[in-house]
Amino acid sequence: MTQETISLTSLENPQHKKLLNDIVQLIHHGQQRVATEVNSTIVLLYWSIGKRINDELLEEKRGEYGDKVIESVAQQLSFEFGKGYSRSALFRMVRFAKLYPNLEIVATVSRQLSWSHIVILCQIEDDLHRDFYMQMSCVEKWSVRMLRQKLDSMLFERTTISSQPQKVIEYELEKFKNTQQLTPQLVFRDPCILDFMGLETKYSESDLESAILDHITEFIQELGTNFCFLARQKRMATKNKDRYLDLLFFHRGMRRLVAIELKMGDFEPEHKGQMEWYLRWLDKNERKEGEEKPIGIILCANKDQEDVEYLELDQTGIHIAQYLTELPPQTAFRREAACCYRLRSTAA
Repeated sequence: MTQETISLTSLENPQHKKLLNDIVQLIHHGQQRVATEVNSTIVLLYWSIGKRINDELLEEKRGEYGDKVIESVAQQLSFEFGKGYSRSALFRMVRFAKLYPNLEIVATVSRQLSWSHIVILCQIEDDLHRDFYMQMSCVEKWSVRMLRQKLDSMLFERTTISSQPQKVIEYELEKFKNTQQLTPQLVFRDPCILDFMGLETKYSESDLESAILDHITEFIQELGTNFCFLARQKRMATKNKDRYLDLLFFHRGMRRLVAIELKMGDFEPEHKGQMEWYLRWLDKNERKEGEEKPIGIILCANKDQEDVEYLELDQTGIHIAQYLTELPPQTAFRREAACCYRLRSTAA
């Protein structure tokens, strides 16, 4: 019997096949642990270097002196260890140590985020914004590319939590940090950017629904990575009537069913009543043991914010959001999002 025959026969044996699969899993887990340890070591090393330089500069309290020290140290380190210790790299390490002086926090983050994540986060000036993106990156396991995309789309300014007073935001982010539990305030966003669907100028509600399903991966990334798609045109029956919900999702982090209704035109107050009926039906017929009450998102082409505020939706579990099928010019979009964020914050 040849070696090849022995190998094939062995793989056909269920016991041997299970053994091979178990070993493969052990190797993958080992590789992941090694990668995590290496990344953690690098992040902690760079933090330690930044802290040591910062401590030296604080003793002198002179900016010009600090620049010269970093320039000199960078030249020596670059000569010995390569370009990873350039002047700009050392300044990034110093900023990291300044922004996060607590070693315990740094040690935790180092096991979840890469140095490339840290560099991007440290460029964010506002503390609340930075904390939000750091926590979301950890919990939703964003890649570096996804973190950049979320920043470019001004995700924080589009979340419900951004409309709250600063102390409320700080409290919610601290709770999120401790529990790792996502809430609707952190998940829901407005507007939703659906520019990836390539819709024509004129389209129907059915076209919009089909386009979402054709690009379900991108749609879920826009909603949040914990969403799981369950059904399209979910049938909800009573004795005498059938109704159909456009889209039904489940959010693993919140442990809730999420009903989504699409509206081609402006949001109207009667849409609230329709969604309330859907949520009550889901609560009675689809909610499983251990799940929270279902919540709903009404995605509409336009909405009058004052009209929405009169409905006092805070305790209803219903979120109204506008969707954009084309991303506005970046400058205009950022200006408008920042303006809406300030207005919501002032109103709150």
